[in-house]
This record gives sequence, C-alpha cells and structure tokens, in this order.
Amino acid sequence: MTQTVDPVADLRDQLVAWRRHLHMNPEVGFEEHETAAYIEAELRRMRGLEVSRPTATSVLAVLKGAQPGRTLLLRADIDALPIEEENTFEFRSQKPGKMHACGHDGHTAILLGVARLLSAQREAVPGEVRMIFQHAEEIGPGGAEELVMKTDLMNGVDVVTGLHLNSQLPAGVVAVKPGAFMAAPDSLHLTIRGKGGHGAHPEQTVDPIAVGAQVVTNLQHVVSRHVAALDALVVSITYFQSGTTHNVIPDTAVLQGTVRTFDPELRQRAPQLIERVIKGVCEAHGATYELGYEFGYRPVINTAWVAERLREIAVETVGPEQYQDAQPTMGGEDFSAYLEKAPGAYFNVGSGSDAEDSRWPHHHPRFTIDEVSLETGVRMLHAAALRLTQPG
Repeated sequence: MTQTVDPVADLRDQLVAWRRHLHMNPEVGFEEHETAAYIEAELRRMRGLEVSRPTATSVLAVLKGAQPGRTLLLRADIDALPIEEENTFEFRSQKPGKMHACGHDGHTAILLGVARLLSAQREAVPGEVRMIFQHAEEIGPGGAEELVMKTDLMNGVDVVTGLHLNSQLPAGVVAVKPGAFMAAPDSLHLTIRGKGGHGAHPEQTVDPIAVGAQVVTNLQHVVSRHVAALDALVVSITYFQSGTTHNVIPDTAVLQGTVRTFDPELRQRAPQLIERVIKGVCEAHGATYELGYEFGYRPVINTAWVAERLREIAVETVGPEQYQDAQPTMGGEDFSAYLEKAPGAYFNVGSGSDAEDSRWPHHHPRFTIDEVSLETGVRMLHAAALRLTQPG
C-alpha cells in the first residue's frame, strides 16, 4: 500500500522552530535588521529563489515558475510591538520591552514554509511568485506604503494575498470575505488649553480636565447621533494626560484617539464632525484647543473574485468544517497599500485554543498562538500560490 506524502506535515517541526526563534528575538518597525538577516539566510538555503533586500529591513524572495502564468505577491509582516511580554514559556521574548504580540512571527514562519515548498517544485509552478517579508506594519504610514511607493515590488503583479493569524477564531479555521474586511485606522491628537490655578478655587480657572471629560463624552454623540446606524464608525479616546499633583488645576490636557471607518466619504467627513464637537465644548467652557488629525492606512477592501477563489481553496484544502465567512473588523492593516495597485484579498487563520492558552487578544502581553495554525497557513498560501498563478 502506497503511503501518501504530506510535505506540509513534514515541515511541522521546522515551522515551529522558525516561529519560536523569531518570537524570542523581536524587533519593532524599521529596526528589523536581525530579523531580516535571519530570514534572508534561511531563504538562501533554498534552491531556485532570487533573494534581495528591497529596503534595509525587508526581504524579497522570487520564484519564477517553469510554466506561464500570472504574477502573484504573497506577503508576511515581520515586525513586533513595544510591549513587555508576560508569557513564561521558554521561548518568550529575550528583548525587554519588545514582543511579538500580534502573530507576525507566525506569519513569517508560514511564508518561509511556503518558500521552502515552492522552491522544491519549481517545475510545477506557473507564472511568478513574489514573497515579501515586510517590515513596519505596526507603524504608520507602514512598510507596505514604502515598498509600494519607493520600490518596483508591485510592477507586473497581477494579484496579491496574505493572511493574519486571529486568536479570536479557533485554531485552524480559515475565514475570508469579499468587500470591506478591515477599517481605515486614523488618529487624532488634541490639546485643550485652559487656565490653571488652585484646586480649591476652580471658579478662578478654566479646568482643561473637566473640559476634556466633556469632550470625551460628547464625541460619542458623533457615532450615535450624527452617523447612520448602518455606517460603521468608531471614535475611541485612548490617551488622556493632564496635571502634576492633587491640588493644582493644570493649564492643559492632552488627548489622543483612534477613528475607524470603512466608507471613504464618511472617512473624509469624520474629522469635521469631530472638530465641531470639540470646538463647541471648548467655547462653551472658555477653553481653546489645537487639533491634529492624521489619516492612516486605507481600509482593506477585498476583491470579490480573489476572495471567492480563496474560499474555494479553503474548502478544498482544510475542509468545509474548518471554513467560515469572515466578519468585518475595525482593526487596520497596511496590506491595503498593495490592494491599491492590484486585485487581491486578505484572510484570517484561527490561532486560538484553550489548550494552548492562546485566546488572549492581539497586542496583549500574554498573546500567543496555537502552533497548529502554522500548518493551516502554509497549506492555504501554498495552494493559493499554485492556483492564483494559473493563466487566464
């Protein structure tokens, strides 16, 4: 009886080794020099790849197939976050204040695995597969924007795809959807200027803390009373800093926040709605303000035909019981920069399980993944590389 060979299963130990090495040695955006050197060294051990460094901290591997076909870009982000890890396993971060708290170590291991598989079967690969190990996803305007605007990475690319491990989905589940998938993450920076004084005599002051509190409360009315209920908008104030001691009313308060949208028209209108509220509150209480507003990544809008092809691949590759239609998320992703230049789709692979204590939210100091998800990611991107490069 002939035994079926499963090359992905054979990669299991190597995938885990890659992921754990990266997890132990995290580097934040634009500082991924050791990470990029490690990835480049691993890729140069594989035959048939053209390996280059489009930027100082990103790595590109190109496989030119033996058959005619499309050019596909596969993307993995490689940067970590400025978070002190609280996990206690042996491969926890060895760099104080830095941690892979979003799964990028897993993304990188997955794409290395895909590169290993494709390099061993060049004769069966149509077209061209470009595999970009991208820096600085977590820092706006993002490494993708730099690669798209300052290199020739996207020249001739016909389709693009990539994945994100998701701790809120069961390990091994694949989820994708056409259309709006991830939101545009914009930010606001607000300074409220009042008049300081003694905490015992607030009537002699213009209290920027009290004004700021009213601003925070009233900004929620932008969402609930100025935007249609079916139009997605999130306004979250995430930083409020003011004062120096218990009995002094300060002169200023500094607030920062994030604004998330899918719709381009609402995205352009949001800063006007927000400033109208800030201006009204400040004028009512005799304060002044300075508002800075920064547009971040564009929303990730999946191309319908690519999303449908990925759905078909998932059903065939991991089985219908491991597939589900994705729900849109207000999280942001600079993958959107690639979608400005070519059709494509981004999808999720579940990495959460109780057994591995891997259901912590992304960007949490206890975040980790169930490493079973690495195999699922390789199976999906490998199948996508063979399918999406087919001509026609």
